[in-house]
Amino acid sequence: MRIPRRLMSAAAVLGLAVTGTALTTGTAEAASYNSACGSGYKVIDSMDVGDGNTFLTYNSSTGYNCVVTVGDAPGTPQILGANLRRHNTTTSWPAGTQDDGVYNYYAGPLYLYAPGACIDWGGRAESNYTRINYGVHCG
Repeated sequence: MRIPRRLMSAAAVLGLAVTGTALTTGTAEAASYNSACGSGYKVIDSMDVGDGNTFLTYNSSTGYNCVVTVGDAPGTPQILGANLRRHNTTTSWPAGTQDDGVYNYYAGPLYLYAPGACIDWGGRAESNYTRINYGVHCG
């Protein structure tokens, strides 16, 4: 079956548009991480948490995870929160596993060494709701 040239061109343009959108979205999200965890930490996951993004990073040379929530309005006071702990069945968050308050730039960083364990991580930005991913990134 022969496909008309016009249809092939339209499909190519659509494919480029979709690819460009995917690349732009990924780049913009990665660019909003502010390296607050320090050198050697790479973003391994992220989530939209309202008026900001929470980033889970990992340092392969130390084995530590780190979470930071970055607000959408840098320099402006915002309610921001970051959460990170070993996965367990309790609903409480032990001391040192969350950072919640009004910040101008970011909440966190929170660090956790959890080899062979799953983690719970998440955050919030200008919201009463904290978004958490439970029992993930097991290793």
